Amino acid sequence: MLKQEIEDGQASLADPAFRADVLTGLAARPRAIPARWFYDRRGSELFEEITQLPEYYPTRIETALLRDACPQVADAFGTGGAVIEFGSGSSVKTPILLRRVRPSAYVPIDISGAFLRESARTIAADFPDIAVHPVEGDFLKPLRMPAGIGGLPRLGFFPGSTIGNMSAPAAVDLLRAMRQSLGEGASLLIGIDRIKSPDILVRAYDDAQGVTAAFNLNLLDRINRELSADIPVDAFRHVARWNDGKARIEMHLEATRPTAFEVEGRSFAIGAGETIHTENSHKYGPRDARLLLSAGGWTVTREWTDPDDLFALYLADARALPPAP
Repeated sequence: MLKQEIEDGQASLADPAFRADVLTGLAARPRAIPARWFYDRRGSELFEEITQLPEYYPTRIETALLRDACPQVADAFGTGGAVIEFGSGSSVKTPILLRRVRPSAYVPIDISGAFLRESARTIAADFPDIAVHPVEGDFLKPLRMPAGIGGLPRLGFFPGSTIGNMSAPAAVDLLRAMRQSLGEGASLLIGIDRIKSPDILVRAYDDAQGVTAAFNLNLLDRINRELSADIPVDAFRHVARWNDGKARIEMHLEATRPTAFEVEGRSFAIGAGETIHTENSHKYGPRDARLLLSAGGWTVTREWTDPDDLFALYLADARALPPAP
């Protein structure tokens, strides 16, 4: 009886949007669950591990680009404003920006509350002169900024090419939501991954140590824990593949044997070789990226890329849009 009460309590605490996305996604054909649900505490920890892997080039390249670009960002944006980061701050990237821009306030936004609070505490300890205002929320939608940043100039920060996890329409919607959250006259510093050799890309999303596989499979652990499910996690394997027609890396959870399970009392069955699509990571050429930002209401003012053109960093402004000719 006690075990059932505990399970019922856990289920009642589940995010209703998570429940809806999982149940809808498992019933759909093809099956798919949005990638944003990777990021419970364990998922966030695993993603931080991924960023340190030798195969995962984006973090190393973007970090180097930030070191080169941040003096120019500071010249363009000034000091004493507010930095708003969409996604909890990385212990590597965020301090590079904060040291150069020297803002009065820092606002990390993340859907994972525990990871957000831990990240905010770390930044607050490392930068005691900066007021830290964590916001737990879904930045896919416009958000109200903390009163503490008042009328300060605002610099949005969206590193890691997370924009690539969305389809083009969803990415444009996100950029517009960021523009609305930050306000007219704000700036945005954003990382966007380039199109490149599929061999490089697949290795980056299917590393030899199996950390990315653990990150993908952790989604099933989360479903089991939060939605009273009994998915046999060992019946699935991580798959990463390049979809050239859509210019994206796809991550899937593939069933290695016929499997049946329940999620909150609903029964599901999946055949061997069938998959649950869990993530896309779209890649962009230089003109594609500028067009994407423009469609989202942002005007690119500066661009930085590495010598091999593997990754790009953009600074853009939320300027008043001219009327169409």
